Amino acid sequence: MAVMGGLIMVIAIANSGTRHTADAGYTTGAYPTTSTSDYSTTTTSSDTSTTTATSSRDSTATRGTSTGSTRETSASRAPSGPQPQHKLADNPLWLNTDVGLPNQACNLSRWGNNPNAASAFFESARPCLDSVWQQVMNYTKLPFRVPTVKYPSGKNWSSPCGDASNGAVAAFYCSQNETLYMPYEGLQVDQYGNRPGVYLAVFAHEYAHHIQALSGISDAYWDARYEAGTDSAAGLEMSRRNELSAQCLSGTFLGSTVGRGGSVDQAMYRDAWGSQDRGDHNGGPRDHGSDAHAVSWWQHGAQKNRMYQCNTWAANSSEVS
Repeated sequence: MAVMGGLIMVIAIANSGTRHTADAGYTTGAYPTTSTSDYSTTTTSSDTSTTTATSSRDSTATRGTSTGSTRETSASRAPSGPQPQHKLADNPLWLNTDVGLPNQACNLSRWGNNPNAASAFFESARPCLDSVWQQVMNYTKLPFRVPTVKYPSGKNWSSPCGDASNGAVAAFYCSQNETLYMPYEGLQVDQYGNRPGVYLAVFAHEYAHHIQALSGISDAYWDARYEAGTDSAAGLEMSRRNELSAQCLSGTFLGSTVGRGGSVDQAMYRDAWGSQDRGDHNGGPRDHGSDAHAVSWWQHGAQKNRMYQCNTWAANSSEVS
């Protein structure tokens, strides 16, 4: 591999404004030892029928259990410089086939099954994501700003993108305020326990939605979905493309940092690898993709570590069903 301006260019190594959508989430299997106008959406838990509605198209929420608002980090805002590109398959993020995330160590706070330890864990992960994504966005001449992160508590909470209620939101991204919402109660800790790789993958998925928003992909997606009919077959396919791309980019991050001397070891990577079956398996709109595709796109990103490999907008419809 070659290094250009701090950005790792992965070469010939075999080893995805203000908008609103809903996120996929967590199968088991083998993993490789290799180094993703305003509308409302509804998300459901991977193991409950409770729903949470939001009121604009400006957010993304991961399927989970419950919801609620406390700590936050402030984000910088850049008024000028590179501009987002209103493009999907031909967005600059995908065009250089040599660009992958830098392979760097990420030192994380120790995970604990309580809200304070969880928020500390995510706070320690955010600078890692900030660093690698800033390098990619700078190289591809797209804007970059660090997101804000909030840690809602309780079952009911609000964001500029809408209100969450009755649980069911594991994680949520709102592009109106460029904020990732990571409610502890929504992370399904009772199901996944002390497996920090699972939660890191969710965080990386939400961060991928931030990258989609900054790059212009989110605006282009929502405009195209509106034209197609938000809940039409074509519109729902666009939602699946958007979500599966975020899955792929989440995998890309985990794959780029595993085994690099930091906290992301093979055990953490294995837990993330085997917990991505959060597709459309609980009824409702087909807006995230099948469990099999939620898994396969995440694993694809983890193995390939190239931006263009996560370009679901150029994939066949059969690959995003």
